[in-house]
Amino acid sequence: MKKIAIITPVPDVIEILIKNSIIRKSIHNKVAEIQTIDLREHGIGNYKQIDDTPFGGGDGMIMMAEPLISAIGCAFDFIGNSKNVNIIYPSPQGLLWNQNAAEKVSGLDNIIFICGHYKGIDERIIEKYVTIEYSVGDFIMTSGEIPAMMMLDSALRLVPGTLNNLNSALSDTFTLGLLDHPHYTQPRIVNGIKVPNVLLSGHHENISNWRMAQRENRTKNKRNDLWKKYLKMRDLENNNE
Repeated sequence: MKKIAIITPVPDVIEILIKNSIIRKSIHNKVAEIQTIDLREHGIGNYKQIDDTPFGGGDGMIMMAEPLISAIGCAFDFIGNSKNVNIIYPSPQGLLWNQNAAEKVSGLDNIIFICGHYKGIDERIIEKYVTIEYSVGDFIMTSGEIPAMMMLDSALRLVPGTLNNLNSALSDTFTLGLLDHPHYTQPRIVNGIKVPNVLLSGHHENISNWRMAQRENRTKNKRNDLWKKYLKMRDLENNNE
């Protein structure tokens, strides 16, 4: 079972997201054990201070090192002081989060997420503790809770036992480097729009070919950047045969 600790000054946000996502199912199915660590409980003084002004001046506040060190210690107590612990910090300066990153993190057993706030966290925490930084895109969010949960959701759904059907996750958008094909369900006609006949044919090979063609066309038309990468990968595989 994976052990995952999430350090945050707003644990209610994490709990709400867990209860309303696939993450809850991973806990129920004993794929993962998750503990939310309230950073405020590790704050300094009567007011449980967790942030302060930056040395050298400037606008904004910085999350202090000492409360984070204490919270990280609590996270290690939960995980079991294993040497094989990965500490992930969602950050604009991190590697871009994508499906490959999700697959990599899905294979980790002991993870600590640090959810940043304000202008960020004391650099000494990054230097001493953080294993890897990931970014969800070239934009700034108010806090790290949503990016952390995006990462966790996309990783845990790839772990056997989380979803009822793992093949569903393995055929999602970005597998094979392509967008997903269109999906249809009952009824067969909605406002005069019919389900494509091939999906009603029962001919599995034709359906598979249609879906692959749809994936390629969608990717080419909607995400030309992915399409170019896909062509390079396909050419490389053909050259290696």
